[in-house]
Amino acid sequence: MAAAGKDFQSGRKPPGDRLSASFSDAADSTIGVIWQMSQEGAEFNPSAMNEALDQRRQLRKNLRPSFPTAALAASPAVRQEAASRTLRRRSTNVEKSLQLLDQAVGGTPGPVLRMARTPGSQLRHASYTPRPVPSTSQFDVSMSLGMTPAKSMPLSQSMVHTPAQRPPSTMEMYTPGGMTEDITSTNMSLLLEEDPGLAASSGVYTEFMQRLRARPTSKEVFELLDEYQQVCCEQVSLLKRIVKKVTTAQNKFQLTLTVLQLLQQEKCTWRLLFSMYKDRIQSEFSESEAMMTDLVNNNVSERKIVEALFEREASTRQSQLVIDWLERNAADDVVDFYEKVEFYSQSVCWENTLHTLQQGSGLTHGSRALVTEMDPDAPIRQQRPLADLDKEDEVRLLKYIFTYLRAGQLEEAQRLCRKCGQSWRAATLEGWRLHHDPNMGGGSSELSPIEGNPNRDVWKAVCWRMAQDEHVHLYERAVYAALSGNLKELLPACESWEDWLWAYYKVMVDSRVEQEIRTVRGDRPMEPLPPAYWDRVLTPEAIFKELQSSPHEGVQSEAEEPFHIIQKYIILGDVDGLIETMSEWIKADSPPHQHLVRFMAHLVLFFRSIGVHTKDELCTAILEHYVRTLMEAGETQLVAFYTATLPLDRQVLLYAHFLERVEEHSQRQMCLELAEEAGLDIPTITKTVVENIRTHDQGDFKVSAEVTAALEAATSEEDRRKIRAIDWLVFDESQRAEALKQSNAVMRTFLAMKKHAAAKEVFEKIPSGSVDVINRQWQIQNGSAPLPAEDDNAIREYICIQTFLMAHDAFNDWFTHFHHNKPHRPKLQEGANFTEKVKHEHREQEYEVEVSRWHHSLSLQTDDVVSKIYNVLLFPDGWMVDQRMESDEDEGRTHQLDLLRQLCLPTMALLLHTVLHETRRYADCMVLADIIASEQHQLYTVFRRDELQRFLQKLRDSSIQLLDQNLDPLGYQVSS
Repeated sequence: MAAAGKDFQSGRKPPGDRLSASFSDAADSTIGVIWQMSQEGAEFNPSAMNEALDQRRQLRKNLRPSFPTAALAASPAVRQEAASRTLRRRSTNVEKSLQLLDQAVGGTPGPVLRMARTPGSQLRHASYTPRPVPSTSQFDVSMSLGMTPAKSMPLSQSMVHTPAQRPPSTMEMYTPGGMTEDITSTNMSLLLEEDPGLAASSGVYTEFMQRLRARPTSKEVFELLDEYQQVCCEQVSLLKRIVKKVTTAQNKFQLTLTVLQLLQQEKCTWRLLFSMYKDRIQSEFSESEAMMTDLVNNNVSERKIVEALFEREASTRQSQLVIDWLERNAADDVVDFYEKVEFYSQSVCWENTLHTLQQGSGLTHGSRALVTEMDPDAPIRQQRPLADLDKEDEVRLLKYIFTYLRAGQLEEAQRLCRKCGQSWRAATLEGWRLHHDPNMGGGSSELSPIEGNPNRDVWKAVCWRMAQDEHVHLYERAVYAALSGNLKELLPACESWEDWLWAYYKVMVDSRVEQEIRTVRGDRPMEPLPPAYWDRVLTPEAIFKELQSSPHEGVQSEAEEPFHIIQKYIILGDVDGLIETMSEWIKADSPPHQHLVRFMAHLVLFFRSIGVHTKDELCTAILEHYVRTLMEAGETQLVAFYTATLPLDRQVLLYAHFLERVEEHSQRQMCLELAEEAGLDIPTITKTVVENIRTHDQGDFKVSAEVTAALEAATSEEDRRKIRAIDWLVFDESQRAEALKQSNAVMRTFLAMKKHAAAKEVFEKIPSGSVDVINRQWQIQNGSAPLPAEDDNAIREYICIQTFLMAHDAFNDWFTHFHHNKPHRPKLQEGANFTEKVKHEHREQEYEVEVSRWHHSLSLQTDDVVSKIYNVLLFPDGWMVDQRMESDEDEGRTHQLDLLRQLCLPTMALLLHTVLHETRRYADCMVLADIIASEQHQLYTVFRRDELQRFLQKLRDSSIQLLDQNLDPLGYQVSS
């Protein structure tokens, strides 16, 4: 120790603390080079200094160690006492050098001044890259047990191999640009959103759909889970960068943070599903072999015993998978520092305490006596402290070691110990390895190195006692408690629900493994463990109950978080309970978050793909809730795909409900194309859409009690929506018959409400030649067989409505021509002179010509309207009367046809009488009366009593006009 002290002392210039020494030592840093050049007598040359700095950087880069120094992103707060006395007495020459350096590089003084910090400050502000979890085997228990049976590779390779160069981390592989990528201009626009997190993660819905569509078979289900995890990793990376740009005081920050936490938990849950169900499915196809009897009383290594245990007991193996999963999740938060980051010394620990002892300035440090010896047990043995700075370094180092252990990276913890000059501590962590002598099996002439700790039982008992020692720091006790299965001493260092779950499962698996080893091995007596080690029997169900009732409020609260509840059911394998719980969430007053709903839907689809069918109604409700969520979120291109996962009846109802809100023609076309790709029943869906729209807010089909003077009612916006709905049925010619039926139904309603303009718009929605299309489509499918009665009646009804609309339009044209287009006779003012009289005579002549032309047009229009109204009244076999009986007659439609006859035919008859009477065709009015009274047509049957009375009154007026013409009341010549 004294020799070490001399060597250490020769490398620095006492007295002084760590910072002052860094200035006085040989120039091994940027600040050191500046210091040296500032002390030279020559004039300061910025260019020469920059060249020297570049050379030093290149030299340090070439000499950099092959492995990085690892640490955590969350370091302890910067201590104020770390500032050295020399820094407080900053040299004028150093200040001048720093200023000149800033001027030379053209930057602000901030970056340069930030370099003048203690190594601890460098540690806390260094750039970082995520640390991956070394994946060594399928069942990685090396952190606690040393071996687990890997079905794809020998455990010996996974247990003792520590790769010199680690693979790229998960986040590096899945995040474009890495974690150090700056916010782009595109991402900057996300900060303007009300909820940046939700806006930034909106692409997750499409990503999941594309992944699911690309891997539809059950054989690719685990590759699909891995891709789900990749998508979440990418989004988490993006959101982490956005969170850094959002002001914490804003509400946006909390919203974004919520989405980030959800996606992080979702990523972990997909990872858990992958590991748990891959093992469970493989276990179903593997044969269970009783390996216990072959191992008892044989000189078999501990590693072989544990391999057999994990191969035989699925419950223990899956419990270890939970530990591996929790450690991998924790490893996502562990980061590497690739810059020069040190715990102040690479070869000597407790440098400040050692320096104090070497100075011989006394054994006291302030008012406290320091240790007098430098061996690892000195602080506990002498009950004396280290120097304050060393004590703080020690606490931080212990926390890093525990964090590495929590992340399943014990080798990194040992690496850090050795780098900090505590190789002895790294050696104490080595005793966990299970013993195995590969030479015992024979079969090879070459000797292989023995692996693991042959006295692991002794080491474990010592670790237990050390974890019980109250003089040892909390994190150091937790480290050895985790390695020895001491739950009581491990929990105080755990802060979150995941930490507690990891502690419980680690102790449970450790206990089972220890029990197996002590049961099987009979070659020597083993060191007994304390009774407390065996007293507590843990089961997965009991563990989760304890977490729910944990005295730690944070753990108890986190246990109620949705993803933790989901993870609990996945670990326990309780699919029924999981589905029921998720079903309750979607029924709650406050609906779950959109991303949680997306996860639940894909979880249900995952269970379906692996053949786990349970609670089908509840699963359908969850999928349906997700489809509705996509509708509300405006994810139009995804709705059809996920609607196809529902039962057929729900597909029709839900997608029809979605299409009701689509108005643009291009959007409608796209939705139908997506539905066709998804395999939905488009004819039934579009029919349902039109029926839903046309029956919305529709009251009873009634006919007005009397024909009012207003022959036309206004078209409302709801009416126009019904009109536009017909477009859904005209995209495909095969649906033309259905388009005809639905348009007839809409027109019947409009005619009953006297909305003739609206009915005409509906009629124009049907493409011309649709009747021929219907017949052609039927002949293609059924040959020369006659059309079904339903289609035949629909065509007849369509023609009836066409005839009525033509007659109505003809009457409107006649009415406009008769009342508004008739020329007006010119008038001659009194006292007109000769010139004005001549002009008046000329206008009289023009008037006579215009009147003659008007009478001629009126005669033509009168003939036209009379003909078209008679087409309605004398329609073959009756207007709006079906000629073929349907097997399943629609009584509602039949009733509507009867009511329309009662409304429209009397109206047409009265309008025809008006035309004839106004054009002085009184005799033709009597002919109309004969037709109405005819038994052949029986039109009188559709008149109500008041309508007949009104019609007879009009006939009376026509008869009087006939009498004035010296004809009899019926229009015949009066015999003399």
